[in-house]
Amino acid sequence: MKIGIVNDVPMVVEILRRALAEHPAHQLIWVAQDGVQAAEMCAWQLPDVVLMDIIMPNADGAEATRRIMQKTPCPILLVTADISANAVKVYEALGYGALDVVTTPVMTGGNFQQGAAALIAKIEKVARMSKKVEAPAPVKKPAAIREADPSNKLVVIGASAGGPAALAELLRGLPTDFPAAVVIVQHINSAFVDGMADWLQQQTALRVRVAKEGDQPLRGTVFIAGTNQHLLIKNRDSLGYVAESPMDIYHPSIDVLFHSVVQQWQGKAVGVLLTGMGRDGALGLKAMHDHKYHTIVQDQESSSVYGMPKAAAALGAATDILPVSGIAQKLVQLFN
Repeated sequence: MKIGIVNDVPMVVEILRRALAEHPAHQLIWVAQDGVQAAEMCAWQLPDVVLMDIIMPNADGAEATRRIMQKTPCPILLVTADISANAVKVYEALGYGALDVVTTPVMTGGNFQQGAAALIAKIEKVARMSKKVEAPAPVKKPAAIREADPSNKLVVIGASAGGPAALAELLRGLPTDFPAAVVIVQHINSAFVDGMADWLQQQTALRVRVAKEGDQPLRGTVFIAGTNQHLLIKNRDSLGYVAESPMDIYHPSIDVLFHSVVQQWQGKAVGVLLTGMGRDGALGLKAMHDHKYHTIVQDQESSSVYGMPKAAAALGAATDILPVSGIAQKLVQLFN
């Protein structure tokens, strides 16, 4: 596999070289020091995967991703020392077509092998995800939606590692007149939820907001869990939060949201479980499936981390197992 590196820090380039050198199937074909040079290098010799830093001079990783995906589309894996600190730019690059993000391996503390293994796994996953890579199509501005436009149709979505990119692809495929409300639990530090909501708003024609206590599910509106407390369906027709228990592993919990649909929701609903580590959502999706709700699990090939979807599939919780690229179309069919 031919690899291009975009990074202006010699020590980091050397770390990436070392990680690749341990896997002869991966050949480093060039190194670019900024986004401008990266776009030129891709036009000269297109790699199978680009390892893209976020913070660089001249053109940062988001701008470089935009230029590459416009002119010479190819799989881009974001590699950065601190994903949280660079969250806004990471989201921006994902919006331009980057496929995933991974932390740069470190040389100290005996953690290099673990970090290098994670990097190589991500490279191989990104390569498999992209038989054909295209820049995301621009989306229309959100339609004006009346506040008093509640829906008796609901999509509940759970996601964890790799979720933002998967959510963006799914939401981009939903039309402006999508008749259901969408409620999302994404495992993410609550400090970054507002940034993710703003970024997702740029990816979809639906309206995106952080869920607040008492919100009523509205057609064509996406609600994202905004705290570490559990978001759920409360009082049959409204959203709310409940405090997490010290024994809870996941904050917020996808299982809690899915189980609340079974217990409270009175209309039509579909459950969707996307990429992520662990088992959160599997039992809740199984409950929805057993109560005759349609359930969808992201397939292994398109998942960044095939943990939660695998656990749900193993329980027989999935009505459909689909690539992320096909989930939006299925939702549109189900709500027609």
